[in-house]
Amino acid sequence: MVWVIFALGAALSWGFYGPMIQKGHVGLGNPLKVLLCVGLAYFLIGVLVPVGTLGSSGLTGWKQAGVVAATIGGALGAIGAICIIWAMKNSGEPAYVMPLVFGGAPVINVLYSMYLNPPKGDVSPLLWIGMGLVPLGAGMVLYYKPH
Repeated sequence: MVWVIFALGAALSWGFYGPMIQKGHVGLGNPLKVLLCVGLAYFLIGVLVPVGTLGSSGLTGWKQAGVVAATIGGALGAIGAICIIWAMKNSGEPAYVMPLVFGGAPVINVLYSMYLNPPKGDVSPLLWIGMGLVPLGAGMVLYYKPH
């Protein structure tokens, strides 16, 4: 169950992501400067930590399929970051942008995962109901957010 701690860590980190990006944009005045800072943080954490942890043993055993998939995943993460940054640049507020992002992402994730690994049996109707409730939930968060 250690994975739950890491999942909660990601939720906590990404929960603060939007407001911090907005604060950075206000402080820097330029979304590309914000993206540069995000890239620097990704480099420091995403490159230096694994290099330091893996050491010289991490330099062997690379497989092309894994490298390609992981690099595409990283690019998608960066594209998502720039989309959030540009949403904020264009008057999007974190309280509006982030519920749309984090409401839509799980639906897309489940649909794509089902495409990659088709279910072996029938899919519960509750899955489709849950997916239908996502826009309702995001809409309620947006509508009832504190002013």
